Amino acid sequence: MRVKAIFIILLALAPLPLLAKAKKVTKIVLDAGHGGKDHGAQGAISYEKDITLAVTLKLGKLLEDSMRNIDVIYTRTEDAYPTLVERHEIANKANADLFISIHVNSTPYTYTRTLQGYKTIKRKGKTVRQPIYKSVRHHTTKRSGVETYVMGLHRAGQQKEAIGEYADNVSEEPGLLNENDPQTAIIVAQYAKAFLGKSVTFASQVQAQMKRTGREDLGVKQMGLEVLAGSAMPGVLIEIGFITNVDEEAYLNSERGQYEIAAAIYKAIRAYKADVEK
Repeated sequence: MRVKAIFIILLALAPLPLLAKAKKVTKIVLDAGHGGKDHGAQGAISYEKDITLAVTLKLGKLLEDSMRNIDVIYTRTEDAYPTLVERHEIANKANADLFISIHVNSTPYTYTRTLQGYKTIKRKGKTVRQPIYKSVRHHTTKRSGVETYVMGLHRAGQQKEAIGEYADNVSEEPGLLNENDPQTAIIVAQYAKAFLGKSVTFASQVQAQMKRTGREDLGVKQMGLEVLAGSAMPGVLIEIGFITNVDEEAYLNSERGQYEIAAAIYKAIRAYKADVEK
């Protein structure tokens, strides 16, 4: 108990530096968004689920070939659909150190009305011409670029629950977290805060590496995403491009584009690992 009490005091005085010295990055979960019955966003020639899987497998191979001390875990390696809960459960049960979900962006449909002609109708005893319009749906955009999301603060409570549930995986000291001990809530809050800080650090690395390849940097953002909120570790969701942009869709489906994207994320992982473990 004395050790735990001292740990609580140290957390209150300098919480983030202490937790920043946590275990090394040795297990990484790669999550290819969507899959199976859920094709995700749709472009002119492709589905999101196929692009995310292709990029994820390329990234995994880079890690397995070049970082032998890293254990790569996939949420899917084929055209299947694990639920969002199943995805973060895979990461939690594996005691992963980083969760990376790969997605493809899109823009909403827009509509325009075009005049098709006129029809004659009777209105209050008079004959009048009424215009006939046709609504045309558009789903192409000029928008392009990469953005990376970290967990939104309004779902921090869910992540704290995940940290508490997988306490033995998260804590460096066995038995440190005990749901029946009121001090545990303080420790869990500090872990959640540290995980968010690390997520932002990694997300910033991803954006920097993407920018170096010539991609437009749309920044690091927060959103209350289930796949991140249920993960008891740092995690990000990367929107690697817009499938509704004709040029960008072609790039996302090309071998060159997929390799460049995978290589940029790989470099971000190396930089993040070095920063965490220094």
